[in-house]
Parts: sequence; C-alpha cells; structure tokens
Amino acid sequence: MLRSLLLASFLVGIASVAVAAPAPAPTSAAPVAKHPGDAAAGRLMVFTCHGCHGIPGYRNAYPNYPVPKIAGQHYDYLVAALNEYRDGQRTPPTMTMNIQARSLSEQDIRNIAAYLSSIRK
Repeated sequence: MLRSLLLASFLVGIASVAVAAPAPAPTSAAPVAKHPGDAAAGRLMVFTCHGCHGIPGYRNAYPNYPVPKIAGQHYDYLVAALNEYRDGQRTPPTMTMNIQARSLSEQDIRNIAAYLSSIRK
C-alpha cells in the first residue's frame, strides 16, 4: 500500500514537472539568511522525493542505482545540489533529478532544504 502511494505520488510529480516551465533566474544577488526556508512548506513539497530517497536500501528500482539519503542532510549541501540539478551542472544516471529540480523556484529549494535538514537521522 505504501509503495503504491509513493509510486503514485512520484508519477504525479513527474507529470506536473513535465509541463512546468523552468524557474526564472533570481534577479537579486542579495545574500541569503542562514535559514531562509520554511520547513513546513518544504514538508509539503517532498512527497515525490520519497519515491527514490525514502525507500529501504536507497536504491532506485529501474535503472538500478544507489540514491543518497537526503533526510537530515546539511542545508547548504541540499541548496547547492538542487540548484546544480536545476541548472544542469549535475548529471545523475537518469534525468529525473534535473527534471524535478527545473520546476523549483529559489524559495522552493530553500523550503525543501529547510525541511530535509531539520529531520534528525
């Protein structure tokens, strides 16, 4: 049941990303506060992430490759990684992360990072 729910959430996320336009580049180079993200808002956005990053063994089913555990990861790392996926600087085994990240605004990325980094391992 849980696996079906996670798969359905992942597929809905992929479908919504496929029709989304890339997020516009930020217009300001103002420094970002240490914890500018809203963890509660980020929690609502990470359901599709669980399709790969929340499964036992942290291995994608097809194609079969390892995925990192992102819960409890450092805030700055998560922000940097999501920006690099969005900008095409990171190339994972599949394009899933790049496609997912393209739909995220800077604030979305900060919110997701705030939530994931707040999870205690």
